[in-house]
Amino acid sequence: MTAVPGMYGNIKLIAGTSCPDLAQEISAYLTATCGVPVPLAERSIFKFPNDNTYVRLNESVRGQDVYIIQTINRPVNDNFMELLITLDAVQRDSAGRITAVIPHMAYDRSDRKDQPRTPITGRLVADLIQVAGADRYMTLDLHAGQIQGFFSIPGDVLTVYSHILKDYIAGLQIPNLMVVTVDLGFAKGGRDWARGLGVPLAFVEKMRKDTNSKVLSLIGDVSGHNVLLVDDEVDTAGSMVNAVELLDQKGAKDIIIAFTHPVFSPPALERLAALQDRVGQIVFTNTIPVAPEDLLPNMKVLSVAPLLGEVIHRAHTGSSVGEMFNE
Repeated sequence: MTAVPGMYGNIKLIAGTSCPDLAQEISAYLTATCGVPVPLAERSIFKFPNDNTYVRLNESVRGQDVYIIQTINRPVNDNFMELLITLDAVQRDSAGRITAVIPHMAYDRSDRKDQPRTPITGRLVADLIQVAGADRYMTLDLHAGQIQGFFSIPGDVLTVYSHILKDYIAGLQIPNLMVVTVDLGFAKGGRDWARGLGVPLAFVEKMRKDTNSKVLSLIGDVSGHNVLLVDDEVDTAGSMVNAVELLDQKGAKDIIIAFTHPVFSPPALERLAALQDRVGQIVFTNTIPVAPEDLLPNMKVLSVAPLLGEVIHRAHTGSSVGEMFNE
């Protein structure tokens, strides 16, 4: 027994190897929503001794509405290649429609030529996903929103910070709260945060040189405020450390950090651990899996499975996704 048929047959979920727990949560959500089992399809994925990736579908997806769930985290190139090979396998089995569900899109910082003789890798990634067989894509909180324009196929680019994360923070009922963005690049996201919570907004202004960042100034007055420090992702956590130090200097009270993607390139976890005496909570989502042993005591992980599961259900039935967000 499978899900309620849509325009493209039944829902078929295929999990890559990069986020199996999230894929299982999405399956459970859809099973509860549809009222019938929506299991993860059987597949075989492994590497040959020569490091080549092998993918085989162990059941037919012919004529079905297929959703391939694969976040692109470390090892980035292995996980991305696995996604492309899985897309090709599904296409060659004559699926009715193929959607790539990519909670975290790698290379989304590479959206333009900022120096001579450099690639626009974000465009290359979009092209490869389409050529491999995707008819649609879903992703969360792109670092560079203009990446959407690199795709010629329809897609759903969802904003986690203004829904899942915001609702959690609102539930904490923090008095005298102010939102602060880690840099001016997340200014629009910061405005959405502040508007959604009904609180004032400030910005950290910084100058980046190579892989290091130098904080210059704070635009706004945080003195006496509890602060919510926000960004779309944390990579090495250098910007977060600098921002917390600046907020301390400017008289901020309690600090909470919130972001969508826990990229956590070394030495991010060590840097965040060093902030535990100053930062109350570090809140993020499971778009990228973090091993339980790497979670710090003040970390709170929120699941994006209900959001992705509901969007998959609406895409399958042809319902509006915008209605979820009153859009």
